[in-house]
Amino acid sequence: MAELQPLADELTCSICLEIFQQPVTTPCGHNFCLPCLDKTWTGQSFQFYCPQCREPFQKRPQLKKNTVLCALVEQLQQVKIHRDLGQPHSASQDGEPLDPQSRKGDQAKDEMVGIVACDYCFQAPAAKTCFTCMASFCQEHLRPHLDNPTFHGHELQSPVGDLARRKCPEHGRLREFFCSQHGVSICCICLVGHKTCSPVALDVARTELKSKMKQKLTVIYDHINMASSALRDVKLKQRAVQDTAARKMDLLKHEYEEMKALIESEEKSSLRKLKEEEKRVLDKYDHVHQVLQKKKGEIESIKEEIELLLTKNDEIAFLEKASKLQELVIKAVYVPKNDLDQEMIHSVYQNAYSLKDVLKHEINNLQEKKTEEATSPDESGKPSSFFGPTYPNRDYRQTRRLPRDKPGDKPQPKPQRQQQEKSRVTDETTEKAKALPKNSPNRKIQVLEAFLAKSRPELLQYATQVILDCNTANYKVALSDNNTVASVASVPQPYPPHPQRFTYCSQVLGLQGYKSGVHYWEVELQKNTFCGIGICYGSMDRQGSDSRLGRNSSSWCVEWFNTKISTWHNDVEKNLPLTKATRIGVLLNYDDGFVIFFAITDKVNLIYKYKAQFLEALYPAFWVFSSGTTLSICPLK
Repeated sequence: MAELQPLADELTCSICLEIFQQPVTTPCGHNFCLPCLDKTWTGQSFQFYCPQCREPFQKRPQLKKNTVLCALVEQLQQVKIHRDLGQPHSASQDGEPLDPQSRKGDQAKDEMVGIVACDYCFQAPAAKTCFTCMASFCQEHLRPHLDNPTFHGHELQSPVGDLARRKCPEHGRLREFFCSQHGVSICCICLVGHKTCSPVALDVARTELKSKMKQKLTVIYDHINMASSALRDVKLKQRAVQDTAARKMDLLKHEYEEMKALIESEEKSSLRKLKEEEKRVLDKYDHVHQVLQKKKGEIESIKEEIELLLTKNDEIAFLEKASKLQELVIKAVYVPKNDLDQEMIHSVYQNAYSLKDVLKHEINNLQEKKTEEATSPDESGKPSSFFGPTYPNRDYRQTRRLPRDKPGDKPQPKPQRQQQEKSRVTDETTEKAKALPKNSPNRKIQVLEAFLAKSRPELLQYATQVILDCNTANYKVALSDNNTVASVASVPQPYPPHPQRFTYCSQVLGLQGYKSGVHYWEVELQKNTFCGIGICYGSMDRQGSDSRLGRNSSSWCVEWFNTKISTWHNDVEKNLPLTKATRIGVLLNYDDGFVIFFAITDKVNLIYKYKAQFLEALYPAFWVFSSGTTLSICPLK
């Protein structure tokens, strides 16, 4: 059985580790017993997996019986039975003949191991089979065929089992030929119906098919070996992936542990400096306290002497003592200046803040880079992201030629013609975008691109007049010029209490909110060092640090902080290139979900754009901080 062990291993179910019973094949190509697979998948309702390679199936596969494996299993079992069975026993232990059913069972076993029993006595093995009598006889019961002339015409052959199957069911004759075209055994009379075929004798057909089956078995062995090799390769690759991932995770943990150690070291160093400064000041106060305590004791001693002197009646003693006490100079108590080194403390804090700012900036850059890589256009034509760094306005004049002047028309200046052509192209782009479905990503991309390409006269088509709402203005914000100018007040303004008023940040909102359409306004900055321009939901907080523009998910803004320009949204800051423009344009497209900030000089330059799905009414929002900062709403025609 050693030579059959590889075949037995390949015909073994990986679940029960037994020879296949009702073998079936999964869509991924692995074989299992049908009962084992049913038991494994019982209780799984959403997703099913191959027990061997773990490939998922969205629904339970419809499995069918693997007939090739069934045949191989049956052949293997027959070979095992053939080798396990000994010589057949035709009688019971007491020598009595077995009953017919038992004899039939023994006869079947004998046929399986190549021994044909005598059809007369059912005991001795047959010596010959008579194809005329259609029976097999042992040597003893074959004598009439050998001795009696009556049986001399009978055809005798080597013992053949299962003669009933050898008979042609249609003609009752012995089937002696095999038709490979139809795959059936036929008798001599059937040859008439197979004239166009090429029947051959059974032994010849058996020899040919046996040779082909051996070749096929060799091919199957090769496929099994290849499958086993592939399984080993997959396991090796799985282990390699696990090892690589584990090494990378260990390296990553080590890097982050080093970063944590550096941050902790910096934290300990900063805290140590503050502790040392605190100790220095407290030690000095302890020394001052001791000096003051001593001074107080000396003064109290002089006080007691004077009080005692005033009770004495001896004039000479009083005068002598009083003159000495009178000469004593009692200096006023002085507490030296002893404060914390605010510059050092500020420097330590600024270092920590700068470190946090650098980390936040780098992390945000990494996230933006990943987003841009995932959404950037490629050869497949996938759309790019709306977000990311600013870029110059596109000039569509490069893609279209300027129209020629018609006869009789007055020649127009070149800049005017270029501007008209640009307006015409952007209008066409906008109209094409509006023709697309409202929620189509391509439509929103085209609309955004069209607005980015518009000139200032085109933007002024969407101009709206913004009036500042005094009920939202912080007490530090002074409104003037019919509530179109906001500045930092020198004294708190006498505004009445109102639930919509900003109480923490010096901010103010526009009076009108927008829930649809396109709106454009411009703001002039004076002393633009600490100010911000943006939009926000009407439900944004009015109290606490979260009420500052951009520090929550309800507002979007561009902020000027000293010499730095940045955008803020959801407490995430992005630094922007510096611009010397003092007039800022804001375009809000509520329906298509974006707001654009422009720098208005002799031309329109993009500062930044936000893309979002707006859910509430949006209000113009403004923040002023340092003294002298003023924001003026520009009147637009």
